[in-house]
Amino acid sequence: MHYALAPRTFLFSHYFYTGLRIATGILGLTFLAYAIADLPTAVAVAMGALCTSLMDMPSPLRHKFNEMLAGVLLCSVVALLVSLSSQVGWLLYTVIVLVSFLSSMMVVYGRKAMPLQFAALFVMMLSSEAPSTPLQALQHGALFFLGGAGYMAYAMVVVWRLQRRLKQQVLAEALYELAVYTNLKAGCYDMATSLPRQMEKLVREQSILAERQQASRDLILRGKPTPGEAILVQVHYAMFDLYELVLSTDTDYGALRQHFASGPILPLLGDLIGKAARDIEAVAYAMTRDQPSRSPVDYESELRALDTVLRELEAGEGDGADAQAALRATANKIREVIAMIARLHAASRAPYGALPMVPYSDMTPFLTQQRYSIGMLLANLRWSSPVFRFALRVAMAISVGLVSSRWLPWTSHGYWTALTIAVILKPSFSMTRQRRADRFIGTLIGCMITAVILHVVHSPALLMGFMFVATVAGAAFLSIKYRYTAIAASVQALLLIGLTVPQGGSGIGERLLDTVLGTLIATFFSYVLPNWEYQNLPRLVDAVLDANRKYMAAAADLLLKRTGDDIEYRVSRKQVMDSLATLGAALGRMLDEPAAKRRASAELNGFIVQNYVLVAHIAALRLLLQRYPDKVPAAEVETALEGMFARVAGSLAPARDVVPAPTEQRTTWIADWPGWAPLQRRLRLLQEDAAQVALSHAAVGDALGRG
Repeated sequence: MHYALAPRTFLFSHYFYTGLRIATGILGLTFLAYAIADLPTAVAVAMGALCTSLMDMPSPLRHKFNEMLAGVLLCSVVALLVSLSSQVGWLLYTVIVLVSFLSSMMVVYGRKAMPLQFAALFVMMLSSEAPSTPLQALQHGALFFLGGAGYMAYAMVVVWRLQRRLKQQVLAEALYELAVYTNLKAGCYDMATSLPRQMEKLVREQSILAERQQASRDLILRGKPTPGEAILVQVHYAMFDLYELVLSTDTDYGALRQHFASGPILPLLGDLIGKAARDIEAVAYAMTRDQPSRSPVDYESELRALDTVLRELEAGEGDGADAQAALRATANKIREVIAMIARLHAASRAPYGALPMVPYSDMTPFLTQQRYSIGMLLANLRWSSPVFRFALRVAMAISVGLVSSRWLPWTSHGYWTALTIAVILKPSFSMTRQRRADRFIGTLIGCMITAVILHVVHSPALLMGFMFVATVAGAAFLSIKYRYTAIAASVQALLLIGLTVPQGGSGIGERLLDTVLGTLIATFFSYVLPNWEYQNLPRLVDAVLDANRKYMAAAADLLLKRTGDDIEYRVSRKQVMDSLATLGAALGRMLDEPAAKRRASAELNGFIVQNYVLVAHIAALRLLLQRYPDKVPAAEVETALEGMFARVAGSLAPARDVVPAPTEQRTTWIADWPGWAPLQRRLRLLQEDAAQVALSHAAVGDALGRG
């Protein structure tokens, strides 16, 4: 369950704060306009505020200003154009088709542009309902602009005042996801759980974690932190160091489960990892409350039991020795994880600015770079572009929805049908399918709730209170549980009718029927000009392999001390994790598509997991070298690392570039350095898994080729 859906954490999340901010702004501006003017003026102002609020997302201040300004200007132009053309039927439908198509083309700019696309469609539908004279259209456009500009000014002031609080909440969300990710690892030590299935869950969670971590980077690392934000920066970096430690534990599950299936060892390891997850969650919980955190967890009994088990192990040979080495390595990593969590707690309690800041001055490689060039949009005006086909699909579906709604026997609100289509139709079939279910079920429940409210409550003040709650909920759950947003949006719209139109409860049945019609039309058009996920998979698979090659090269430079800092290593690690997250998300969406459109799902799962394990090996190798800093035989270690990286590069090289890997040379045993045996074992496992990545890549290619 998403952390913000739990009552214990919801009221302290940025989702609730955003919902509260949006509801206060929209209703506040509406009441202000109504107090100064009349109801039609207040409605026009409310429309501008509502459409602009769709762009009110957690972002750095400069980005938020640009995004909201784009929303105000674009939506005001759309409102004016649609209103001006509303008296001429053919012109109105021409404008609707063009706006639907051009606004949907904006998704080429990524997820940040999707709220702007919906805002443009939303204002288009609302403005097309009633014919307007040119003067009325100009007045409507001006009032819409005032509402949007007023909301923008309000939101910027509030977010500026609460900027540190927002950064805390976004950082806490990343910590909550790290706790979920860590807790999933506890299941890897449970013999009752399928290891391949648990690894697949880990990879899926890693995709979510990567997204939350990027949101944290974008807010916390952009610009110079104030003295009051130094703690957030230090917790942020401690979180990423902890993440690498947790990641490094992914390399030895198979050996441990094979040799220690019975006995107390695996349950002990699972308990320690589970406690570590709760400990990380405690940091996140304290962060959302703006309090220093302290560990609520005591690891001592499990650590003593683990030490006893390790002392009782007899030195084995062959596979037994390898399993014991894996156990000792895992025990060391878990101790380091626990120590790093203690550092995380300490970072949250440090005086402002007391901890040393990270040495990097240029954070650009770690931050999301959003580019809005007209060239990108023009380059996608071609039949083969998935965005172009999506834009055509939306324009056709909305046009059909508006036309068909006028032929219905009941008094139809055409924009309800079109709005349902706009909400449901998304660039991918998987997202469309999920939205379809959420929209239909949410509308049904919302209509039932509103019917009860209107039957029982007759006080306008109480109805306004319910509408405020619905507005908060609609914005708060938009990106975490759209079904709740659909419920809230239905309650909000129908309560508004109940407040402004006598006997407005009759709108409940009409909204249900219009939603059914919109759902049917959206379902039909989801199969028109589709873009199936398997068509993009070869490109995404190659991107993962390319990112892993660069990561291996950066790791070689760092471990062989060819570079003075680890910034390139961190950047390349981010890139390989992002590419794995992108491929994993595409695989998840493909599995929601019709069975005939699924390709190589088992092979892709194997490929993702193998690449993920390879990254974990590098993290474990880096930590191993840090764990044994004394008496390091530099020349021998460098030779071993160079040979390993050369063989890994040979395994990961593109087929056309494959060169014979260097022959593995016999290495001299160095007993004086305690890290030599674990180093040799780690290098051997890393090379074996690199070879498995190559085999998995070939299997994916064969399976996609057969498909």
